[in-house]
Amino acid sequence: MAESTCMEELSLSENAIKVLEKRYLKRDKEGNCTETPADMFRRVASTIASGDLKFGKTQSDVDKLTERFYKAITNCYFMPNSPTLMNAGRELGQLAACFVLPVEDSLEGIFETVKNTALIHKSGGGTGFSFSRLRPKNSVVRSTMGVSSGPVSFMEVFNAATEAVKQGGTRRGANMGILRVDHPDILDFIECKSDNNKLNNFNISVAVTDKFMEALKAGTDYELINPQNGTVAGKLSAKKVFDMIVDGAWRNGEPGIVFIDKMNADNPTPLVGPIESTNPCGEVPLLAYEACNLGSINLGKMVENGSINWDLLAETTRTAIRFLDNVIAVNNYPLPQISEMVQNNRKIGLGVMGWADMLMKLGISYASKEGTALAGQIMEFIDYESKCESIELSKERGRFNNFVGSIYDGKDFLYNKYKGKSAGKISDDQWKELDEQIKKYGIRNATTTCIAPTGTISMIAGASGGVEPLFGLVFSRLIMDGTEMLEINPIFKDYMIENGLYSEDLMKKIAKTGSIAHVDGVSEEVKHIFATAHDVSPYWHVKMQAAFQLHTDNAVSKTVNFEEHATRKDIEEAYILAYENNLKGITVYRNNSRQFQPMNLDDKKKSEEAKVEETVVEEVSEEPTGEIKTVKCPECGNEIQMAEGCFICLKCGYSGCS
Repeated sequence: MAESTCMEELSLSENAIKVLEKRYLKRDKEGNCTETPADMFRRVASTIASGDLKFGKTQSDVDKLTERFYKAITNCYFMPNSPTLMNAGRELGQLAACFVLPVEDSLEGIFETVKNTALIHKSGGGTGFSFSRLRPKNSVVRSTMGVSSGPVSFMEVFNAATEAVKQGGTRRGANMGILRVDHPDILDFIECKSDNNKLNNFNISVAVTDKFMEALKAGTDYELINPQNGTVAGKLSAKKVFDMIVDGAWRNGEPGIVFIDKMNADNPTPLVGPIESTNPCGEVPLLAYEACNLGSINLGKMVENGSINWDLLAETTRTAIRFLDNVIAVNNYPLPQISEMVQNNRKIGLGVMGWADMLMKLGISYASKEGTALAGQIMEFIDYESKCESIELSKERGRFNNFVGSIYDGKDFLYNKYKGKSAGKISDDQWKELDEQIKKYGIRNATTTCIAPTGTISMIAGASGGVEPLFGLVFSRLIMDGTEMLEINPIFKDYMIENGLYSEDLMKKIAKTGSIAHVDGVSEEVKHIFATAHDVSPYWHVKMQAAFQLHTDNAVSKTVNFEEHATRKDIEEAYILAYENNLKGITVYRNNSRQFQPMNLDDKKKSEEAKVEETVVEEVSEEPTGEIKTVKCPECGNEIQMAEGCFICLKCGYSGCS
């Protein structure tokens, strides 16, 4: 395979080529690549476009749509989630990224879910669970007169099963475990990941209720509810429980929080059932047996000559929505129950990456009112255009099956939700008109928007991850002959050269920490524009997440970064701010709060980095994809994967190369 030709044709970076070769491209039995990146993108575009054949379109129509999809992907305007890139047009054919499975309160139900989890992980998906239906530990089991071991013990069973099944030979399975704050075993759950060696295949979050937050504000106790019979099983101090959650997050980033009542307030199909869990990264609240396929628009590519190309953003949004709905049409789901639920609700999740790139290109600080205002405009515009396209799809193909009784059924849902909250791109009248269109034609997808971490796909697209600020502006890399090479963010480098500020010495200084916040000789304006993750205060992290959340149907995956010296009080304040700003969940990470951080830009840590042990992930795919190693994410402490020194975090979206 001629790398130089691929890179020239598609303008892919060296890192993107490496990641594609290691994890995405087809291989023969000897492990040799049998397709180029261009071939892969063509395979994906043509497979997804073929979904139109199921809706009465001709092959000529499919060919035209293939070119439309291919152009959007190869120009890096839009990128679908990893399972779609890996599996479209191949034997596995499983294209969804995230699933939620029910965990029923019976041994048969629990182990049926363990089996189904293994099938999903084998197919390349991640899974979320609520363990809130399980009876508390020491409850009597009538059939045997024994006692239950409780939710946490069964989480260990799921964790062990995940360890045994590697996802299609390309990535380790990821899980989200959730327990309601009013479950009698909540204290055990909060502490279950205090040991960093336990439940390594789980992210955990507490499902916090409005009642709990009211008790916390009032300084009172709240009731624990036995899920077996709905009776009150006791009371706990809301402050005590909240302090335990905060302490765990301060110590190692676990547990996170999901505001479960806020999620259910936006549940598009409440008659089908309540939302109890999310996918592994928390950005997709799903019903039992639901799946969601995701994709992201590269916002950095939407800037031309110092301004936003709104027409290109509209066109890309509509192309992406059509692409994601077609994914449902051609997807091979691992379970019939999942296939049925997906067909009935047709949830898709279009999000963004390259947000930090857009801000830097426009000269706007991440930590500013101007930045959050623009975030509101961008997501409002994408939300609107995504709904317009979903209505067009409904005209062509029909509304989602569970439309009757949904939030859209005969109601002015969009108008009432956004009335008086315009960010400046879409008026109240435009939302009102959309509601009228939905009453007349329906809408194809129960949800259209969601913001995911975009770990590897942002690396392929050459974009910053999700809606995060940059982790660092300059990295120092040692190449094979021992030479030190500086890896500089291209937008930052171009800015510094254009303004006569660039020098090798300055770049070496910045490489020591990755940030220019404390580097002499750099103006405050430049420091403001090019703030990195730890330069941004938690306040602005939360406000930025809130700006995107308002116009996101599902949720926003984001990490609120804290300096190492941050206090528990700081984290507490971030949680309260998140709730007050209507976030659906929040993940925090205090720098160096995990034992192993393979990439720490401080020179003092380099000797410690060398001691990190890397565990080889066993490959079980019939089509070997090369060696992938797992270590700890330097950003959030989550388990991440390495392909020849490239770090990809599936939780917070951090990516980079050593």
